[in-house]
Amino acid sequence: MKLDVKEDSRLDRYLAKELKSSRNQVEQLIKKGAVKIEGKTAKKGGQKIKEGESIEIEFPKTEKSEKKEVDFHIEKVYEDEDLLVINKPSGVVVHPAPSVKEATVVDWLKKEGIRLSTLSGQERQGIVHRLDKETSGLMVIAKNNQSHQALSEQLQDKSMGRYYLALIEPPLKDDMIVERPIARNPKNRLKMGVVEGGRYAKTAFKKIAQSRDLKEELIAAKLFTGRTHQIRVHLASMNRHILGDSLYGFKRQSDKIGRVFLHAYILYLIHPKSKELLYFTALLPEDMERYLKNKFEMESIYEKIEPDNLIELFDNTEWVHYPAKGIKTED
Repeated sequence: MKLDVKEDSRLDRYLAKELKSSRNQVEQLIKKGAVKIEGKTAKKGGQKIKEGESIEIEFPKTEKSEKKEVDFHIEKVYEDEDLLVINKPSGVVVHPAPSVKEATVVDWLKKEGIRLSTLSGQERQGIVHRLDKETSGLMVIAKNNQSHQALSEQLQDKSMGRYYLALIEPPLKDDMIVERPIARNPKNRLKMGVVEGGRYAKTAFKKIAQSRDLKEELIAAKLFTGRTHQIRVHLASMNRHILGDSLYGFKRQSDKIGRVFLHAYILYLIHPKSKELLYFTALLPEDMERYLKNKFEMESIYEKIEPDNLIELFDNTEWVHYPAKGIKTED
């Protein structure tokens, strides 16, 4: 495919507009060496292009992925001809990768015969946003390219989002908004971290209830950006950790927790076709609820996390802003 540049711009912005794709999808094309400017392979999305230049795009051929046995079930929360909302269980990876040996959400979707969009390529068909392997909860899957594009745009303009529930220790001192930049941890490549000059990231944390011994707390979180491990990193930057999260500092061995107690609880989005604002809820996973019942007073918790009540709590909170350092303005 060839394009003649009609105006001076950044490469990623121009291609996203011309291809009607997200900038993340454009970045994947550039990383694969599929984009050339005046015959030279483009190296990064931020590269400047000028009016009159020629861009050539060679879309990667779709490769058949190895078929893997799917031995798990995923709850379908909502489905129509344009999208599917699922409740992903903890322990399931979202999309295939060379390092992933087990079946993924994408493998399950194919097994179910669910028609998927192709904007993200074979390995991420239909996947609009993701969840970490050990995080449970709501995800939306695009079933055609038009829906995928519309939902990707909602991610960018924040008209789609999620509220999370997490069990942490120790408790927060206040309801917090954290604005701290995130990048790969220079000392441990398996982790992300608050790194000066990293990508802008913003999270709101709302106190819900403390355990009977006052050592642990149920909190809710809302993301304003979507960085890798964002909730976990921002909590760690305040010396708080999600129960079961050994990667970011959960050290106690007395409680044998088999997963990170983080759950994508509420998802809201605008339906790509009807334009209706929709809300979905995924009930607390059994393991999280069992832990809560053992250590917390549940009556007030059920009332506070009722979806309308929880959203209202976020809307009517006086937030304490955690000191921000090295913040990079969003592009």
